[in-house]
Amino acid sequence: MTTTREGGRVDRGDAAVLEEVDAIVARLGRIRAAVGRVIFGQERVVEETLVTLIAGGHGLLVGVPGLAKTRLVETLAVVLGLDTRRIQFTPDLMPKDILGSEILEGSAEGRRAFRFLKGPVFCQLLMADEINRASPRTQSALLQAMQERQVSIAGQRYDVPVPFHVLATQNPIEQEGTYPLPEAQLDRFLLEIDIDYPSAEAERQILLATTGAEDVKAEPVTEASELLRAQRLVRLLPVGESVLEAILSLTRGARPATAALPEVERYVAWGPGPRASQALTLAVRARALLDGRLSPSIDDVKALAAPVLRHRMALSYAARADGLTLASLIAMLTKKIG
Repeated sequence: MTTTREGGRVDRGDAAVLEEVDAIVARLGRIRAAVGRVIFGQERVVEETLVTLIAGGHGLLVGVPGLAKTRLVETLAVVLGLDTRRIQFTPDLMPKDILGSEILEGSAEGRRAFRFLKGPVFCQLLMADEINRASPRTQSALLQAMQERQVSIAGQRYDVPVPFHVLATQNPIEQEGTYPLPEAQLDRFLLEIDIDYPSAEAERQILLATTGAEDVKAEPVTEASELLRAQRLVRLLPVGESVLEAILSLTRGARPATAALPEVERYVAWGPGPRASQALTLAVRARALLDGRLSPSIDDVKALAAPVLRHRMALSYAARADGLTLASLIAMLTKKIG
């Protein structure tokens, strides 16, 4: 067997690796179909969310109320066989409500000792519902868990389960009484997944499936160990030189200091850091695997450019005054890579 992690290479002649790829691709197809039986008309959203999980990252789901954000997370937890928790973020939520806390216990012999009670963060799939409604102090309680897969309580470190993913939701229209996520935390999300209204046909399916005598329920397809196998395989997929160049051109071109367009130099307040390039490299590999391909293409870079970049960039006041949007700017950058 001649498989190596170095350089992200897979020997295409290795029958064992190809057999594993085929098995995982088939399983991913069944996962996608199972989610599609519950979530209607959101193929792009389902794809980007699965890409996030297969790449081993966290996702920020942004959409108005009623677009099945919660239902999507719950469905994925069942289909993927993950232990899940849900936290409703509110202004009075405290860090200990997420991480857990220590309690003082007494024994029969009269001895006292502290015991740590784990909070809901100790799960495999955490849904942070309306994350921007909690205070910055509470939001930051997730930072260490999202980045380092562990939390520190009273000087002790506790590992979160493996795999560990955060799927956070955010309402883009009600900003009163909210706390915008700081750039440091936004950068921890692999993708920002924007959810639009469903098409007329999809909404018809929603009405028929959810207002009858029985609601459609998700069914388990796989388990956590299979997701870990897919995540390991993603890091082995080769990335061609042209794809790497496209990723670097896109991310570096989105920074004012190395701008690829005059609009970037003029209108971008701050651009994406190296973590954006890392996120895009992992995400295009995951998308390729989800589609049954052994290596990503430039089309994958184009498809995932917006979800990777839009929460890692900020426009200046001049851009808003001139009517420029991040979506249009990223579209210009994407067009430039071919």
